[in-house]
Amino acid sequence: MARPLTRRTLLRALVGAAAGVGVAGVTWSATRHPRATTPKAGPSTSKPSETTSSAVARGALAGIVVGIDPGHNGDNWEHTSYINQSVWNGREEETCDTTGTQEANGYTEAQFAFNVAQYLAAILQGQGATVVLTRTTNTGFGPCITERASIVNNAGAHVAVSIHADGGPVTGRGFSILEPVASGVNDAVISASQSLGEHVRSAFLSETPMPVSDYYGVDGIVPRDDLGGLNLTTVPMVMVECGNMPNPTDAALLVDPGFQQQAAAAFAKAITTFLAASSSHGSVKTTVTTA
Repeated sequence: MARPLTRRTLLRALVGAAAGVGVAGVTWSATRHPRATTPKAGPSTSKPSETTSSAVARGALAGIVVGIDPGHNGDNWEHTSYINQSVWNGREEETCDTTGTQEANGYTEAQFAFNVAQYLAAILQGQGATVVLTRTTNTGFGPCITERASIVNNAGAHVAVSIHADGGPVTGRGFSILEPVASGVNDAVISASQSLGEHVRSAFLSETPMPVSDYYGVDGIVPRDDLGGLNLTTVPMVMVECGNMPNPTDAALLVDPGFQQQAAAAFAKAITTFLAASSSHGSVKTTVTTA
């Protein structure tokens, strides 16, 4: 029979989990500033291997639901009529999805995001969390940004992240964290999302070699009011451009499975420290159940 966890018990578990995550990378992201669509790359043969993270107490995140949104999808390139349809993003019309970007040799943002999401899911599930993915394959297309938001919201997630890589200027380097601006639907989670962004930035800076963006945002933070994923969220959420794919230095990291695993582990650390801090202030749901 399910039994409730008290706030004190949950906080103790989350702090212990955060302390036990040995990390070296964080990742995540959003739909970016407008850019031209790039041609389709050849199929990627890179597949996530088993995640290597330091031991964390099993069950520490029991009762916690985490939403993970790997940006875009591997076959979006072939389904432009679908992804170009207009949807209401909470403030204005926006396309259903985009193809995403790629680095110079054709490795796609969609593949990067999917790999990191798989690593991250494995870490969180190992700690007892329930993980909800907006897509579970990199050989499909969609779903639309509106459906992605609904998947996470309807799951009752306590926190969510969206994983991306940018397609900025070739001379630009670094990661940026896109945070929601109040649009009505998301009003109740603006402050918590900003707090989550701070934890993500801290973990990314301390545990990965990726610097803060030198071409986008201020100190790695970018408020965005034109993205459906952020406008429509009812749970604390941020989107992160984990690096800039057109930049050769960033790209060398982004395609590396080692960096992808580091990113996932750091993301897990950011999530657990955010939940612990939020629980202590009573700003997230703390009465949860475990089987």
